[in-house]
Amino acid sequence: MSEHLSSGDLVILNYRLAASLLSLLATLAASGPAAAAPTMRTCHLPGAEEGLRCSTLSVPLDYQQKTGAALPLHVIVAPAFRESARPDPVFVLAGGPGQAGSDVLPVLYSIFRRARATRDIVFIDQRGTGLSGKLDCDEKDLPENLSDDEQNAAIRRCLAGIRAPLAAYTTDNAARDIEQVRLALGYARVNVWGASYGTRLAQAYARAFPDAVRSLMLDGVAAPDQIIPAAGRDGQAALDTLFRQCAADPGCNKAYPALRSEFDSLLVKVSATPVPLNLPNPRTAEPLQMSMTKERFLNTVHNVLYSALDGRRLPFLIHSAYQGRWAPFVARRNVGADLAGEGGTALVLHMAVICAEDYPRMTPQLLAEDATNSFLGSGRVGQLMEQCKSLKLPAVPWRAPTPILAPSLLLSGALDPVTPPRRAEAAARHIPKAQHLVVANAGHGISSLGCAPRLLREFLDAPAKQVVAACLNEIPAANFQVGSAGPHP
Repeated sequence: MSEHLSSGDLVILNYRLAASLLSLLATLAASGPAAAAPTMRTCHLPGAEEGLRCSTLSVPLDYQQKTGAALPLHVIVAPAFRESARPDPVFVLAGGPGQAGSDVLPVLYSIFRRARATRDIVFIDQRGTGLSGKLDCDEKDLPENLSDDEQNAAIRRCLAGIRAPLAAYTTDNAARDIEQVRLALGYARVNVWGASYGTRLAQAYARAFPDAVRSLMLDGVAAPDQIIPAAGRDGQAALDTLFRQCAADPGCNKAYPALRSEFDSLLVKVSATPVPLNLPNPRTAEPLQMSMTKERFLNTVHNVLYSALDGRRLPFLIHSAYQGRWAPFVARRNVGADLAGEGGTALVLHMAVICAEDYPRMTPQLLAEDATNSFLGSGRVGQLMEQCKSLKLPAVPWRAPTPILAPSLLLSGALDPVTPPRRAEAAARHIPKAQHLVVANAGHGISSLGCAPRLLREFLDAPAKQVVAACLNEIPAANFQVGSAGPHP
């Protein structure tokens, strides 16, 4: 080994010194001692096929106050299958913001079954989500027959009634919570897997506590400077790609030769006035009266684009609605809420994070750029900004990203309408040891697809080694749905 350092070695050495100093400063900034060793109990939770180990840790509500209020943080541990487990577990960070670790327990079996052979898998309910004091609105106050204005007013009333100090529910404090979990469970270093907003939280944790992170796995990567609600450009790109793919597919093009014009016509129609609907409730088959508003229409289309498989149903949904048959569209609109059940996204926590961290950076120029040539327009963001104004939360200052030195695996779907590959590329500029894998036929989230779970296990075993990911190219594009019976063969 040479005794002389190259310029590249010097850069890495300087990065490491800076990272160690940042870690020390972050540790000193955390108020009070680390959380005590937790008492674990057997727990049976929805989405889990077995009894797991659960605990509730007490963490500071405000890390700047040495003697202040505390909040309970719910933690779930799925122990490694082998007794000779590796000492570095996988910490799972859910998306949103507003989704809890306990909401995504099924990934234990779809993504981490291989990894769990040798490592504990740890799920954390981020403060304000799930079993960690969920901050949400009562669903009874947000019935589906409200107009857009009535629903926005109901959300503002809900936010006005929240007594929790929402300024404490930030990404930075959530990152400090993760460190308290690591210390309490006695892990020296951890591997962190984050999805969607969880990638923002994972990056914040890696920057605040670099010595605690062995590796990062980021799926659907949020760029450091990304403003989450500003999704117009990426959403439009995903929709345009879908239209082009349908036009190039003989079956889809035959069934929906005027797909783009039908979509444009529907958007004009719901934008002019809400469309009154009288149809059997897709949930109960009982008569349902509701209005299809512009916001509901746009939210549904955007949500469908998250999944590449779901996106292949969108031409059928658009065409059916254009012909006056709204039942399939309404049924798909309900899917997200039905699957989430009681564990849905914590709306108030979502607003607390977005309004403190994203809203202050929403400039008029960005608003105009985001609305230009985007089917999403500016209405959704404008409504969010009005709600944020009512909260009056102090802005969290944006900090220029510092390097993350941990080996990192970045995963992107080429069809993603909110965190496409360009976002991961922006994040990778600050992660010298990043590997970026792109799946051509995938949308938002690829860790469960094809050979991805195996690749995650291989990366965990040797993070410094290049991942051979040619198998991801074998993930096929789904067939388009061209009729009520489902996708064509």
